[in-house]
Amino acid sequence: ELEKLGLRDDVDLHVYEVPVEYQTVQRLIPALWKKHSPQLVVHVGVSGMATTVTLEKCGHNVGYKGLDNCRFCPGSQCCVEGGPECIDSIIDMDTVCRRVSALGLDVTVTISKDAGRYLCDFTYYTSLYQSRGRSAFVHVPPLGKPYTAEQLGRALQAIIEEMLDVLEHSEDKINCQHEH
Repeated sequence: ELEKLGLRDDVDLHVYEVPVEYQTVQRLIPALWKKHSPQLVVHVGVSGMATTVTLEKCGHNVGYKGLDNCRFCPGSQCCVEGGPECIDSIIDMDTVCRRVSALGLDVTVTISKDAGRYLCDFTYYTSLYQSRGRSAFVHVPPLGKPYTAEQLGRALQAIIEEMLDVLEHSEDKINCQHEH
């Protein structure tokens, strides 16, 4: 749906489906960062427990015990051996949530600090580690429970555009501070 809607003209949107497989994530996420050198990567995952569109603040390194679609689980139960326990996104999710909620879309947006210790959290941590925090993760409920594909597409469009705006303004501040 987001591919149909697109983003701002100055944004190149690349959409990939990431399999629910730990080993594929460990190979694919670094390869995509290397291939595109993006300003930001936004991962979107479906959660059967979600009833809102949920912005995840951080990814976790340990606690992965569930088998993936290939019936595999990392022996270490972690994403990156020796990596920090938790990595926060550099995107201020509270600001993004507030701004998107103020747009009056027919979708509820919330914040979370736990993406679930399964492939969504594993993917998010892997991307945060690769990007030094320049990643985001959005959990969405299954289609029709309660939102349509169109509603989710519009919400993701608004969320990503706000994330890019927040990122650009935070980088302006960082650059400004370095000049003084």
